[in-house]
Amino acid sequence: MTQVMDRAPGTPMLEASILMGEIMEKNVGSVDRAIRIVAGLAILSLFFVLDGPNHWFALVGLVPLATGLIGWCPAYAPFGIRTCKAHSS
Repeated sequence: MTQVMDRAPGTPMLEASILMGEIMEKNVGSVDRAIRIVAGLAILSLFFVLDGPNHWFALVGLVPLATGLIGWCPAYAPFGIRTCKAHSS
């Protein structure tokens, strides 16, 4: 499936997408990702275990799960932390 672009090159939308590609470069390594996914699923499972309104706190598990699946952690970015292998350029 091809995507039709109805914007000319150099438009703000295109520039923003290029910038996001540079900003959201993977910074989470494979071991870190596995730990985040397991921890996220474990925390999310508390949604079904906890009673009353407290079970909504288990949705916090979406954060480590999402960062593990995506491979990018926004908390690592400002500090330049990378747990994945360095690029060989």
